[in-house]
Amino acid sequence: MTDAPRILLHNDDTDAMKARLAEAAPDAEIATCNDYAGLAGMLAEFRPDVVYGVCFAGRSGYPREALLGPDGPRWITVAGSGVDHLRMWDEEKVTVTNSAGVAAAMMAEYVLGAILHFAIDIPGLMLDQAAHHWESARQVTPIHGKTMLIVGLGHTGQAVAARAKALGLRVIGTRARPVETEHVDEVHSPDSLPGLWPRADFVVVSVPLLPATRGLVGAEALGAMKESAILVDVSRGGVVDGAALVNALRGGAIAAAALDVFDPEPLPVDSPIWDLENVLISPHCSAVYEGWGMASLELFIDNLARWRRGETLANIVSPARGY
Repeated sequence: MTDAPRILLHNDDTDAMKARLAEAAPDAEIATCNDYAGLAGMLAEFRPDVVYGVCFAGRSGYPREALLGPDGPRWITVAGSGVDHLRMWDEEKVTVTNSAGVAAAMMAEYVLGAILHFAIDIPGLMLDQAAHHWESARQVTPIHGKTMLIVGLGHTGQAVAARAKALGLRVIGTRARPVETEHVDEVHSPDSLPGLWPRADFVVVSVPLLPATRGLVGAEALGAMKESAILVDVSRGGVVDGAALVNALRGGAIAAAALDVFDPEPLPVDSPIWDLENVLISPHCSAVYEGWGMASLELFIDNLARWRRGETLANIVSPARGY
């Protein structure tokens, strides 16, 4: 077992986390830093072995250089799943783990809720309600029997697939290493996407932001989709080309989109996306539910026990792959 670890919690609300961590590892030295500006100084002063970090104030201004610099830790654990705010790093000098899977169920519920939002036409129902208008000719659209394309069958994609199958959808998807996957009817490589876009009634994007995925859903992809297609983006800002998406939604190339991630974030107040009637906007909250932070911390506590026993850590992220 390793000596008592020095652990730095980098978050905007660390009190409850510090108390739980002290309970789980009473011999650990624990410090906290609640902003981006103070991280470099705290690293130099405290010299932690481990940093548990949350990208709590957005990617802009994130103190990456300090975290990966000479005063940085041997191990960085990310409270979420995305690590694009850290890339690249030298895996010979620092190990990076993430909390992939902690929010998969919640994100899957968000995806299905977004699809039903448009299928049932919640916006139209709310307008009728506000106008005290009873539209006797109104119909809702079934999703049973339709096809969902999941771009990225990781933890979240697989959780979406399980719920989609329960609602009677045909599920096709992509993963870097195509293997038979539970609840998925067809698994393809990312290279197969040009032939998959036209087949999908619902397109769910849940891949990490990598050089290979930046702009993955651009004008060509959007143009290949059905005009009735609904896009749900729970990946990272930059995977979907924002300008191309605006053009597609305005021109009727696709029917609607639910967007939880943007580039940049927060979404600028003058962005044309705000004013599109066929868009559902959420502030990167599909993975945020009451208790998610502590659930992520529990995963870290389990990993900390592995680390102290000299065992291989769970959820190690490859800097080359980004997951």
